[in-house]
Amino acid sequence: MAGVMLVTGGSRGIGAATVRLAAERGYKVALNYVHNKAAAEKLAHETGALAIHGDVAAESYVVRMFKEIDEKLGRITVLVNNAGIVDVAARVDEMSAERMQRMFAVNITGSFLCAREAVKRMSKKHGGNGGSIINISSVAARIGSPAMYVDYAASKAAIDTLTLGLSKEVGPEGIRVNAIRPGVIHTDIHASSGDPERADRIGASSPLQRAGEPEEIARAILWLASDEASYVSGAILDVAGGR
Repeated sequence: MAGVMLVTGGSRGIGAATVRLAAERGYKVALNYVHNKAAAEKLAHETGALAIHGDVAAESYVVRMFKEIDEKLGRITVLVNNAGIVDVAARVDEMSAERMQRMFAVNITGSFLCAREAVKRMSKKHGGNGGSIINISSVAARIGSPAMYVDYAASKAAIDTLTLGLSKEVGPEGIRVNAIRPGVIHTDIHASSGDPERADRIGASSPLQRAGEPEEIARAILWLASDEASYVSGAILDVAGGR
């Protein structure tokens, strides 16, 4: 049965595909965004979602965002921790501290803060009825992404550990916590890394010989959120074309 879902980083790519599919399946959806107001508002208009602007790396914003969802949509039942950033390809010895700090603040701290607020609302310990948290990791977490973005890969490895630890911590309180590790997907994140053709080039070398589509990740997310995955928790699911 559908409920209230928050998708962070929901204005584009995997996040936007998840918002569309969740709305189709009857969820009341909140989508978080930082930069692309026009895309977020257009998607919200098309799907009936609630668009909320702000940076998940900022604790005060995350607290306000969850309060707004409480007031406008009701108690959250599904969190999709999708917001994340990447930077231009570089070796570790070429990275600035500022780059690393921003990467970890958004990709790690942001996911922890959103998970914290979701647990406060979902947990039976706090008067909730349970729920589902789906963290978006990356196959980069297990390959390391050398000479490209080891910092991004390390941040996603932290998401894997968050998934494993939190699933054991809150499982007795009615919350399932899982992660999806996408492979190379057709999104504009590759342009952010300075290599817009990367998806097609690397995707061709996978066993399925292509890059994935955002909708293919969204379908996996909605399955993990559903009662069909009622006995799945602490799982890290590769959706990566066999890579």
